[in-house]
Amino acid sequence: MRIIEQHKSIQELKDYLPRMSKEDRYDFEMFQKRDKDDEELDALAAAKLEAMQKRYVTRKSKQDIDALFRKMTEHNDDPGSRK
Repeated sequence: MRIIEQHKSIQELKDYLPRMSKEDRYDFEMFQKRDKDDEELDALAAAKLEAMQKRYVTRKSKQDIDALFRKMTEHNDDPGSRK
């Protein structure tokens, strides 16, 4: 993992800090300190950071958003539904 990718991952995970477990929070704080010092993570730490990103960061695809919008518009178009 390059230092740019590492920095982006850490910045992205900052929003999920309250949801993290105690162990993950401790590891993440260590990653932040290493990122602040411009140190590149070793292979084990990079693997942990990637696992944390997969665990906490949820990405929505365009199909998910389109399906949600379609569901909302169909619900509003029903003649028996309240607005």
